[in-house]
Amino acid sequence: MPEIVFKGKEYVYNHHLSVPYRPLVADAAKGVGPADLNGNLVVHGDNLHALKSLLPRYAGSVDLIFIDPPYNTGNEGWCYSDGVNSPIMKEWLNTNPVDGEDMLRHDKWLCMMWPRLVLLRELLSERGSIWITLDDNEVHRARMVLDEIFGEDAFIANVIWQKNYSPKSTAQFFSEDHDHLLVIAKDRALWRPRLLERTAEMDARYENQGNDKRGPWKASDLSARNFYSEGTYPITCPSGRIIEGPPPGSYWRVKESKFKEMDAEGRIWWGEDGNNIPAIKRYLSEVKQGRVPQTLWFYDEVGHTQDAKKTLLEMGVLKNQESTITPKPVALIERVLEIGADENALILDSFAGSGTTAHAVLKANAKDGGQRKFILVEGEAYADTLTAERVRRAIKGYAWSGTQRETLLEEKITLTQFKKAEQWLAKIDALKREHGLADEGAAGGDLVEQAQSASAAVATAQGKSHRPRFDKIEAKIDDGVLRVEGVRRISEMAPGLGGSFTYCTLGEAVELEKLLSGERLPAFEALGAWLFYTATGGTLQPLPKGAPTHYLGEALDKHVWLIYQPDVNYLKSPEAALVLSRAQAMQAWGLAHDKALGRVPKGHLVFAPAKYLSNKQLKACGVDYAPLPFALYREA
Repeated sequence: MPEIVFKGKEYVYNHHLSVPYRPLVADAAKGVGPADLNGNLVVHGDNLHALKSLLPRYAGSVDLIFIDPPYNTGNEGWCYSDGVNSPIMKEWLNTNPVDGEDMLRHDKWLCMMWPRLVLLRELLSERGSIWITLDDNEVHRARMVLDEIFGEDAFIANVIWQKNYSPKSTAQFFSEDHDHLLVIAKDRALWRPRLLERTAEMDARYENQGNDKRGPWKASDLSARNFYSEGTYPITCPSGRIIEGPPPGSYWRVKESKFKEMDAEGRIWWGEDGNNIPAIKRYLSEVKQGRVPQTLWFYDEVGHTQDAKKTLLEMGVLKNQESTITPKPVALIERVLEIGADENALILDSFAGSGTTAHAVLKANAKDGGQRKFILVEGEAYADTLTAERVRRAIKGYAWSGTQRETLLEEKITLTQFKKAEQWLAKIDALKREHGLADEGAAGGDLVEQAQSASAAVATAQGKSHRPRFDKIEAKIDDGVLRVEGVRRISEMAPGLGGSFTYCTLGEAVELEKLLSGERLPAFEALGAWLFYTATGGTLQPLPKGAPTHYLGEALDKHVWLIYQPDVNYLKSPEAALVLSRAQAMQAWGLAHDKALGRVPKGHLVFAPAKYLSNKQLKACGVDYAPLPFALYREA
């Protein structure tokens, strides 16, 4: 496999290993709801350090990663500051921030991305995927880096997103109207995209000519270009016309016996007069209940950059349109989640920016009742005032005055669709009735009544009064697109989506040298999380009910314990040692716990400053002893 070479690669290749572990420190006052490190998180801190901090809890657990890293256009002013201990890196820091005049800006970007991508890969679950937005400045280099870290087979797609809705007349050469969205799987053999919902336009292509008992259908060509040895037979039409064979250069898709069987079952269409070249009937009831994702995403489906800024302005977290921040639209990430994450997925964004990913997750949960969780990481000073503030307002609602619009139906109107005007009017009326806004005597009575009854039933089941969500429903056709929008006038509070999150910062690094000297002793939770991960490769789960003192958690093959307090005198005392009575108590609890779960008893791994029992006694208790990585019990 070709290898990408860049200045500084040898220094960052394993740099993630030297990044210190820093525990997450919750700031309850800045979150929403009780502080919970196992719930939704907004983490303020350097994202390389933050990713290392997430490993003990989330290694191998993240289902979808979405990142929007610096595009490295030369105009962003981002800084390379990972502190790699080499003369080259230190020299580079003297030329920060990175701009268009920096001849090494591409090397610096690669040095910045490499260790982060390595850690992101460790956080991904085996069925997980990573989605990365970029433009043409670095996308080709990113592809090569991703091939090295994830493997060539991990590449799934390069999605093209139309980010602008109109050409830029000031462009020197071409108006750059798109961004790239790279999709990479942790394991291509295990990852599968989720199908998107079928559109009304797709279903409208199916009609039921002749009142076929199987329902609506559309004609599909019987001939194909691919060679088929049994696909050259003559066909006799019901009218008596003989078709000598398929069109030149093509073949019938099915063999003659299969064709006659399908015709006998009424699955062949011969035209109104029975004289057409036969076509296969494709029934709506037999097609996939969804649509396969495509690699072209247009702004009318997933939003554009101006949409994204408009959302922030409406929410009051962005003060002016001229801000240099370039957020992504919520609809774009909603589409990513729809394809790449189920209702219980854990989603990570380590370049969180304005917090769009969290907003999309909250919207998705509010829409389908899902239990998706998000983790955002933002290193800039606006992590609280912009990133977290947007999440707060999305959850609680926000003061706003103006008109909100929500798209309820959006379909391209072709000539075929235009002929079905009554059906479209009935759908519009159904939407109005569903939201309690239709006029009496509206068209499409049966469909309308069904929609209204279903909506009322849902509202009753949820214990809600059936009040209109919108003040009115507007329908219009613009550039061949039928768009139906719910319009809501807001003068006080835009409604919140519900949910909660915990705001975190990064604590002091757990450093071996400082542990050895006793200069800095981490909290029990911080040291325990890191020891558990490094010793087992697993992630810490919430403690079981009634877990005893010193219990850290459960790995695949053992229970893990830590005898520790961040107190030098305690660590020097016999009280901190592993003694026989303690080992026996641990064994007894483990046996009872495993028996209650109906499984084979596990062994025990115990971290402690010292032990006062023999290896034979340890073995009898099923205990492996691991001395803490310092010797504080010795007298200075």
